[in-house]
Amino acid sequence: MNQRSRLSLVVVQALILSLMLALFGRLFYLQVGAGPKYRDAALSIQSRDIVNPATRGMIVDSSGVPLALNRVGLAVTVDRSIIDQQADKGGAVLSRTAKLLGLSYSDVYRRTRLCGELAKGNQLGCWTGTRYQPIPITKDADPTKALAIVEKADLFPGIDAMPVAVRNYPGIDGVNAAHELGYVGPLTESDLTVANETKYYRSESIGKAGLEYQYDSYLRGKPGIRTVIVDRKEAVTRESQNTKSIPGDHVVTSLDVRLQASTERALADAVMRARSSGYRGDAGAAVVMDVKTGRILAMASYPTYDPNIWEKGLTVKQAKDMFSENTGVPALSRVLQGLYAPASTFKAVSLVAAANAGYDLNGTYSCPAQVSVGNRDFQNFESKAQGRLTMKKAIAISCDTIWYQIAFDEWIRDGGLSPKKSANDYFFAAARGFQIAQKTGIDLPSESSGRVPDRQWRNDWYQQNKEYFCNYQAQAQKNQLTPFLIALAKENCIDGDKIRGGDAVNFSIGQGDTVLTPLKLTQMYAAIANGGKIWQPTIAQAIVKTNGAIVKKFKPTVIGTLPATAATLEFLRGALREVVVSGTAAGVFSGFPVAVSGKTGTAEVFGLNKNGTKKDNTSWFASFGPTDKPRYAVLMMVSQGGFGASTSAVGVRKIYETLFGVVGSKVDPKKALFPEGPPTTLPRISSTTKVKMP
Repeated sequence: MNQRSRLSLVVVQALILSLMLALFGRLFYLQVGAGPKYRDAALSIQSRDIVNPATRGMIVDSSGVPLALNRVGLAVTVDRSIIDQQADKGGAVLSRTAKLLGLSYSDVYRRTRLCGELAKGNQLGCWTGTRYQPIPITKDADPTKALAIVEKADLFPGIDAMPVAVRNYPGIDGVNAAHELGYVGPLTESDLTVANETKYYRSESIGKAGLEYQYDSYLRGKPGIRTVIVDRKEAVTRESQNTKSIPGDHVVTSLDVRLQASTERALADAVMRARSSGYRGDAGAAVVMDVKTGRILAMASYPTYDPNIWEKGLTVKQAKDMFSENTGVPALSRVLQGLYAPASTFKAVSLVAAANAGYDLNGTYSCPAQVSVGNRDFQNFESKAQGRLTMKKAIAISCDTIWYQIAFDEWIRDGGLSPKKSANDYFFAAARGFQIAQKTGIDLPSESSGRVPDRQWRNDWYQQNKEYFCNYQAQAQKNQLTPFLIALAKENCIDGDKIRGGDAVNFSIGQGDTVLTPLKLTQMYAAIANGGKIWQPTIAQAIVKTNGAIVKKFKPTVIGTLPATAATLEFLRGALREVVVSGTAAGVFSGFPVAVSGKTGTAEVFGLNKNGTKKDNTSWFASFGPTDKPRYAVLMMVSQGGFGASTSAVGVRKIYETLFGVVGSKVDPKKALFPEGPPTTLPRISSTTKVKMP
């Protein structure tokens, strides 16, 4: 063998040796170094997780009375992976099941369809979870009927019955609180794909609205997981882990069941009172807030719905009614999401603006029947002239024309249609100082922002709508082609980007494009009452474990101060007291034994109802009491409810009667809800709390 051949052999041997070393190295890595990783991967193919959802924590009022808890129900479920394999896609089985349970087939069908399987606009009541988890068609099945399903499995393939934990809202003392409590529902695909620190399991239910959503991470707890290893035939060979579920924590709120029930009744009565007076009375809101902390003691929205229907299973009709204008859209929280012109309740802001502009609050001002601005006459309420009035009396009787004159004069000083760069805009500045365009920051989802139609807003609005106004007659519907609307469109086309004199005077009395939520107005009047502190409203006071240990306390937070001096606020509080003593609310509170202060509001609403009738006024009453040492801000609003005094103020008086223990014209201290003020200590909560179901 020559030298060249010997060298080639050495090279081949070295190559083979290196390949052998690489192979053994790879084997060592796979079996030793990365062994655990691939072992887990192999197990995951053969393992099955059995999820035992945790017991959801309760939501209780400030005294520990349950507002949301759990009870045992009997669910009848559908396994889509089985019925979808049937020739008729499970149609016969679902029909048989619906007949047995006394349910509508269309309701059962809809409840078992994924939302993506139904046409858009026809998805109400669909299943928001996945097809790989049991889909409940009822959680309140009759035990004998559920047993029939189990015993006759051949007639009901893919149908099962099992005990489940059902979220329940017991409605103690008639409390509804649907918009505050919210509801729970199955996980959706988007829930599962959203990046979060807490791992979701398909069989869990999570909060979908209200407090259930806001504090879901505390209420949900941690599910127990039993992982088993199965062979190719799905037979269990061993158990790999078995962790117990950890119950969810409880949420202690600042709500009071007695006051909440009273507030809901007072609001419903106010709506009925409006209707009996000939008004449409289509919706309403009421709020009670602690002016020293911002805590919400009661909150109600009308119309409402039974919060238990989500767990029972919505029928097609119920699902449509929840969001239908014909039923008033019960799903909408008027307190948080409704936006309304504040009308004369806004004059509290205007008074601050006037004081900041240098007007003498102790002077007298003319209150004529009307004020001319350009080619338009702006009328006083009921077109009555009231002569010269003090500012306090003007607030009391709700004179409009005083504000028209002040607002117009300030508009002229700021440059009119050609505003100065140094324009003071006292009215807009005061409104921004009251934080009208900002959310209150309450611990509930889906809050709406109010609107201050200042110069920036006006310009943005114009840019979005210019093309429509300049081509109004070609684009508007026939019933909108009235002489007034055509002239208005022409005016908006020419100078819709400017604050006009009419805009300024409308703004001063809370009309025009100014809107806010009832909660925001409550926050504003609470700030007036407490000396200028703007508190962030809160409902939750604390998170508490099942053993009583405190997980977290929520401290009240000041998020701003009113743009007013102490002297101005003192004057304003005095003027608001005059409203109740000798002004627009004097008749309603005649003989009331506790001094309260407030302001009526009657907002004109532009537009027509669906039946073509003109919309009625929005009724407001915003207040605080007791006057000398304010503790509570109480507000009521009734949409299309007529006058502020005769509709909303009467409702607010009823709420104060509950708060202070007023019977007739006397105070019964034994009936007062909070003799020492709202509770400051947390209640003891028992995990075995039993509640009598309605």
